[in-house]
Amino acid sequence: MQTNLADFIKNTREGQEADAILRKCVHCGFCTATCPTYQLLGDELDGPRGRIYLMKQVLEGKQVSAKTQSHLDRCLTCRNCETTCPSGVQYGRLVDIGRKIVDDQVPRPLSQRLLRTALKELLPRRWLFTPAMKTGQLLRPLLPQALQNKVPLAHPAGRWPTAVHARKMMLLDGCVQPAMSPNINAAAARVFDALGVQLVVAPKAGCCGAIRYHLNDQAGGLDDMRRNIDAWWPLVEAGVEAIVMTASGCGVTVKDYGHLLAADPAYAAKAQRISALTRDLSEILPEFEAELLQKLSGKINKRVAYHPPCTLQHGQQIRGKVEGVLRAAGVDVRLCADSHLCCGSAGTYSVLQPALSYQLRDNKLANLQATAPELIVSANIGCITHLQSGTATPVRHWIELIDSALRN
Repeated sequence: MQTNLADFIKNTREGQEADAILRKCVHCGFCTATCPTYQLLGDELDGPRGRIYLMKQVLEGKQVSAKTQSHLDRCLTCRNCETTCPSGVQYGRLVDIGRKIVDDQVPRPLSQRLLRTALKELLPRRWLFTPAMKTGQLLRPLLPQALQNKVPLAHPAGRWPTAVHARKMMLLDGCVQPAMSPNINAAAARVFDALGVQLVVAPKAGCCGAIRYHLNDQAGGLDDMRRNIDAWWPLVEAGVEAIVMTASGCGVTVKDYGHLLAADPAYAAKAQRISALTRDLSEILPEFEAELLQKLSGKINKRVAYHPPCTLQHGQQIRGKVEGVLRAAGVDVRLCADSHLCCGSAGTYSVLQPALSYQLRDNKLANLQATAPELIVSANIGCITHLQSGTATPVRHWIELIDSALRN
């Protein structure tokens, strides 16, 4: 793609990165076939190729409108297009750059500004979000359906293991997951404990930075990342083997710390180290497949449908590992038709674009239910909560299935 960037962006780090990404695009259109919003809306400008063209115009200094902003807002950032693209276009990074420039030039209506501010100020702060979520769970039967969809039923975390093991790994507790589903991290800790690995948590670590960064408060998101690095660094120096992620949305962000903080001389090297240490659960547990098979063979007799989150299969390019671990544990696990497509959760997307989000949820659930599952599992808190809001079939994190079988 021929580009001629405007002076305001040309010689910046973002401009150079965007220029390199744009020049890889050959307009082939393969990406449109796997774009969820294009499939729903049938508008070229609501597919990756059209959005790339819009961002090219923005970066070349063309006038920006609310229409451009709307087309970029409707993107899920699922990055399915990256998996499909034969030219290796890093669309996710381009859209972060493009959205920030558009938001700087196009003022949003007051209602949008208030909602986005509330999301980026409430969700990353556990001291605000946790009591709000607990209150919501207590009052859940009285809430309107739209709010009930965002407030999962309370699941007790259960016991956190206290045994000390020679092998130690660090766990990101996160921001919303400990309030919405504290059982997920506790289940992971118990499974690792049974396998002879101690999971430790740095108390001062919190939101991975994705929420603020993807709501175009990129400076705030980077500050969240720096805070986590500071909280984790003593444990990194003490020799933890890995930083374990139970939420794939956090994992894809932390793995990108090295890139996002590359221009920060105080944090660049540390950020690279953090990214190199970061592993999704499914990247670690295959080491223990033989032991899991021995411990769990015949203990899980449910038909299980697995929904791979976009942040895992497209963002981190991890496919087949969760299914492999579950099958090694004797689980009859199935993928549904169009398993590569987004469920519509996509971070804060389900709040900001509810109509499209629920269409995608219902399409995904129809495909999942076609496998006749007794249980649906996934690997990200957002997907789990979003899918559960549309079905009576239990939707849980896959590590909870392993934990339950080990305890039984």
